[in-house]
Amino acid sequence: MEDPIFVVDYDASWPIKYEQEKIRILNALGNTIVDIQHIGSTSVPGLAAKPVIDIILGLKQLPPSPAQIFSLESLDYLYCGELGIPGRHYFRRGMPRTHQIHSVLVDSEFWKSHILFRDFLRAHPDAAQQYVALKRKLAVEFRYDRERYTDSKSPLIKQLLEKALAWQQVL
Repeated sequence: MEDPIFVVDYDASWPIKYEQEKIRILNALGNTIVDIQHIGSTSVPGLAAKPVIDIILGLKQLPPSPAQIFSLESLDYLYCGELGIPGRHYFRRGMPRTHQIHSVLVDSEFWKSHILFRDFLRAHPDAAQQYVALKRKLAVEFRYDRERYTDSKSPLIKQLLEKALAWQQVL
């Protein structure tokens, strides 16, 4: 059975946990990565979220090298390959999961859309609250069905990303 889905109130320790993990990852991978960022709902101050720290690694090449995989595994991450998303290599840590890493080409569409979505939610509390209301509802409805939970968020995410692209144009 999959980890149950719980959306919890914002925890001020999430950015600290990200920064601590960032240091560990940078120490393990060094200059083999181009960029590292905190993404997902835990990266948006005040936003309720699943209590999992989402990290995106910008790489120069995919798939991650055996040395990169080994280095992350030495930090207790489990390498899961693309896991259904071409161009994204996924790592998870913890049971239940506490951290997840999305390794992608820096400046890929995956990279750009996730950074843009985070920045848009940070700058637009109304959109962030609309998103969290849906997440809370879906977490109850699909507590043990991560695929349906994720798929059911997609229409709103797409709508908010369209607004984010328009917002980005005026920056």
